[in-house]
Amino acid sequence: MIEGAGSQILGAQAGGLQGLTPAQKAQLIYTQARSELSGRLWRAALGGEDEKQSGGLVDKRSDPLGLDGLLALLDERTKAAGAQPAVAEQAFPKPQADPSCTSREGVWERFARQQDSEGSGGNSGGGSAGALSMQDGPNARYAGVLGAAASRTGIPAAALATIVNAEAAKGSDGRWLPYSRNPRSSAAGIGQFLNKTWEGQAEREGTWLHAFAQQNGWLNARGQVRGESRGALLALRYDPKASIETIADYARTNLDSLRGSGVRIGGGVVELAQAAYLGHHLGLGDATRFLKGGLSPERARTLLNAQVGSASANRRIEMAGSAVAAHRSWLLDYVGRNIRPDRFAG
Repeated sequence: MIEGAGSQILGAQAGGLQGLTPAQKAQLIYTQARSELSGRLWRAALGGEDEKQSGGLVDKRSDPLGLDGLLALLDERTKAAGAQPAVAEQAFPKPQADPSCTSREGVWERFARQQDSEGSGGNSGGGSAGALSMQDGPNARYAGVLGAAASRTGIPAAALATIVNAEAAKGSDGRWLPYSRNPRSSAAGIGQFLNKTWEGQAEREGTWLHAFAQQNGWLNARGQVRGESRGALLALRYDPKASIETIADYARTNLDSLRGSGVRIGGGVVELAQAAYLGHHLGLGDATRFLKGGLSPERARTLLNAQVGSASANRRIEMAGSAVAAHRSWLLDYVGRNIRPDRFAG
């Protein structure tokens, strides 16, 4: 199955894993091995809890991109590279929440208005790519695909860029690292998509990933991912174009769903970027509860533990007076410092 997946992905995307340098291959293998070991330790520590109960720390679905499968894919790439010229990496192109505010709209809307005013000067942003200020930066190669995804989905390119920047692993120069893998979960690529989220986007009609999966025969007659195609589909997370297009589709869906559930989101670039990032970071369900003030203390504690560790979480909860307030303060501070589309807007 893995050999077949390797052949499928090789034919489907120019570049792919065959463009990796020896150092990148070594890093990817190391990260995969570390991820598998860490996952086993987490499952043992959590006593067999499922992903929902454990806060999303462990993705227990079988992963065809295990270490053996990854080595097989890389071996396929090596053989293919020997028969044709190597292809280089694809050149696509401290705010604090007000603890006294407990209404459903107060905390988020006050924060979002402040950030939108400070970060974008009230610019509504629109959906066009605009002029990304990435030309001299380490990620200038992605300006083209960010612009294309923005035009297709209506999410401003600067908003997409800042979401990628918050999710992606980075080199010492700030360069986004496409071949990264989270050692505590199945999250991979510059979008850090979990297996099940990525498959869900492939199975959802209207997305870039759905069209790509259909074109390559990876979906069955019911529109579900074929078992023998899961390896090829999941490997596509390491393709920056696929990740950015899927970030854009995921952001569009989350923003529409949040608004449909009654969350008020303005049209400014900062507001759009920060709300979309919360959907990407928390998942739609938790993001909706967070923005509407309905996150339970137990879930807030679980999420905070996952982000800062139990010792730090306990200290924050003691200082804030509740798990909900501590998690809200930490996350809003993180979003305010990191989701800054003004850094990418021309």
